[in-house]
Amino acid sequence: MSDITVVHVMRHGEVHNPDGVLYGRRAGYHLSELGRQMADRVAEHLRDRDVTYVVASPLERAQETASPIAKTHGLELATDGRLIEAGNVFEGKTFGVGDGALRKPGNWKHLTNPFKPSWGEPYVEQVVRMMSAIEAARDAARGHEAVAVSHQLPIWIVRSFAEKRRLWHDPRRRQCTLASLTSFTYQDDKLVSVGYSEPARDLVPAHLLAGAKPVKGKSKAFGA
Repeated sequence: MSDITVVHVMRHGEVHNPDGVLYGRRAGYHLSELGRQMADRVAEHLRDRDVTYVVASPLERAQETASPIAKTHGLELATDGRLIEAGNVFEGKTFGVGDGALRKPGNWKHLTNPFKPSWGEPYVEQVVRMMSAIEAARDAARGHEAVAVSHQLPIWIVRSFAEKRRLWHDPRRRQCTLASLTSFTYQDDKLVSVGYSEPARDLVPAHLLAGAKPVKGKSKAFGA
């Protein structure tokens, strides 16, 4: 058996979200037709890889993204609650440019500490659970490759930790596009590198790419 194991942590595909809300951990948000195309694209991209374990967050959009990958490799899809989206007090609210929840003074009390952050699950807690989930996937796929489908904010936070960057950040600068792969390579139990790729980049709307300028009426659904 090889001593190298790779865990590809994938962000789910585009979600059907016509109201532009931050859906967070809420149930009932499924992939859009474009999101399903993204999932299929990544499944095809990974077809010839040595994937022996596929796991996903319990949320529908993550399960639906992981399913074609598991099917392509003849695997049963596992679920790990540690891969879930970060908790956020603004769930169900909108965040458009020039409107939305941040204009309401009643919500400002949640913005007092961006370093923790004060509006949701602490970054440190996200690191702990995500590293635990990634290491569990590593152990399940020893000497092979695993795919773990999660959500933008937890993926970016655990990558920042692994690459020794500060955890607080500008959400517009996250390098974690829809259906992207953040790949953690281990030699035995030691993390030796972190890579990033976007197999479905050509399917991602321009305003949802990392670093894109906000467009009025189009939410980036940060942390989705």
